[in-house]
Amino acid sequence: MDSPTRCSVIIVGAGASGISAAKVLAENGVTDLVILEASDRIGGRVRKENFGGVSVELGAGWIAGVGGKEPNPVWELASKSGLRTCFSDYSNARYNIYDRSGKIVPSSIAADSYKKAVDSAIRKLNTQDGAFSSITETRSSPKSPIELAIDFILHDFEMAEVEPISTYLDYGDREFLVADERGYEFLLYKLAETFLFTSEGEIADPRLKLNKVVRELQHSRNGVTVTAEDGCVYEANYVILSVSIGVLQSDLISFRPPLPRWKTEAIEKCDVIVYTKIFLKFPHKFWPCGPGQEFFIYAHERRGYYTFWQHMENAYPGSNILVVTLTNGESKRVEAQSNQETLKEAMEVLRDMFGPNIPNAIDILVPRWWSNRFQRGSYSNYPIVSSYQDVQYVKAPVGRVFFTGEHTSENFSGFVHGGYLTAGIDTSKALLEEIRKENKRESDSQAFLLEPLLALTGSLALTQTDSVSTLHKCDIPTQLFLSSNVGLSEAIL
Repeated sequence: MDSPTRCSVIIVGAGASGISAAKVLAENGVTDLVILEASDRIGGRVRKENFGGVSVELGAGWIAGVGGKEPNPVWELASKSGLRTCFSDYSNARYNIYDRSGKIVPSSIAADSYKKAVDSAIRKLNTQDGAFSSITETRSSPKSPIELAIDFILHDFEMAEVEPISTYLDYGDREFLVADERGYEFLLYKLAETFLFTSEGEIADPRLKLNKVVRELQHSRNGVTVTAEDGCVYEANYVILSVSIGVLQSDLISFRPPLPRWKTEAIEKCDVIVYTKIFLKFPHKFWPCGPGQEFFIYAHERRGYYTFWQHMENAYPGSNILVVTLTNGESKRVEAQSNQETLKEAMEVLRDMFGPNIPNAIDILVPRWWSNRFQRGSYSNYPIVSSYQDVQYVKAPVGRVFFTGEHTSENFSGFVHGGYLTAGIDTSKALLEEIRKENKRESDSQAFLLEPLLALTGSLALTQTDSVSTLHKCDIPTQLFLSSNVGLSEAIL
């Protein structure tokens, strides 16, 4: 077996947080690093795929938080790179609600139901423990298909009417859909190009190692050893784990010794949201495409059952593509069945809304983020009852093991800018400070050990007085040991 690869810092994961962390380290002189990525590409949960002749985003698809008092760093990257985007206006979605008979719910009824849902959610949020009495719970729980649909879009799509969200408060409430053939991931490639060697538009730097599935992480006060599934071993002074919260909750990576209890309990408290965008390609469009009709809702007796729809005509005119978004339980259910079963269910829903004569979809694309052992979900979500300490424990380092990712962002968890800015950049800065402190401790310790040696050299009757006086301070112990005039081997060690 080859000897272990040695470096200063290992970064596990090449998503937004891993790439941004590596960039900051490289810019501050830590170029002796290795990035281990489990898949065959960088980007993590930012991933595009060609479907129906256009580039669609399987994971993160929007740049959320634009037009506010502070510039969103991801929006700045997108603007600088000329990334094509389209403004998304969710405000009309609540008025485009179809029932199972294909009728649109009257706007007055939809508005009233939405207001009641918002008021109920705010009252619940304002309670200390986030819970109601059984009587209040019974009164406020959504029951009808319309109420269930509105509850779904209110809570599963973070409309921000209920709880202030830092992204929208700090950066603005506008959202832009990425509609660029290069994909959202192009931004990460542009970041990587600033510190990784590229050739003909491809990353060719040996420090980026793809298809390296980390299975074991040994850590001690002296350093870390990372073992990949293929048997390759990597050693370093520090490691930054930029894997998702879902992976941390799984058994993909074993820690030796195990992580402390305070760490694992905090990790388990964080919810993993599964967010599945199912893409359907049709021979021609049959849905309305006028102003305010990009998004529409299906009201069903089962909450979240093919509820939230979007057409792609604004992003890619003439693409004839619909997208339906499922979350959590419905996502996991669909991931477990065949694409043909999913297609059948989706077509039944569309025929409820638009009639029996619409054409069959000619293609379907179903991402499987929950089943992907390198992701185990789409993004993190801290429950309302989570404490400030829980978030601090999730992102706190354990010895030489540092943690990063959107789940370590106190204010922007669940967002790309959370992974890029407050996770990747902040984590690398914390590590740089730790490296600085360690270097100072070593320097101080070395000076402390050398002082008696320097005093000793002054009292020794050495014939090469002049040569010794010209030596660098750090060379004296080695020179004394090699001279064999004094027995200092134990002192030097």
